Amino acid sequence: MAEPEFTATGVRIGRLLRSLTRAGEVRIKGGRLELLTSYGSEIDSAPLQEVRAGKAWFAPGDRALADVGGRRYLLKLGDDHEPGDAVPRLVGESGPPTTRRFLDAVRRARSRLT
Repeated sequence: MAEPEFTATGVRIGRLLRSLTRAGEVRIKGGRLELLTSYGSEIDSAPLQEVRAGKAWFAPGDRALADVGGRRYLLKLGDDHEPGDAVPRLVGESGPPTTRRFLDAVRRARSRLT
């Protein structure tokens, strides 16, 4: 099985004002973006050609917007967590660099597919 190009755990994933999970996982693997719950169940996934990702102008630096097959998600990838939240990790790292790495990973993976 191929290694994921990007993995972040402990990610808060929400749609509009609704939180879907407080400790989810974001994974880019095999040309697809996958959003998973803390139990490993799939929230949503789509080929990277159908994914748009960017910084939310209205949100702090640790958040990113992901449009996955026409459905918009707000991803909180940073380290300013509340007590009781799972701490986000990107292979040993956390914080706003995680957001940048997520956006860079989406861009790199999309450019390889085109």
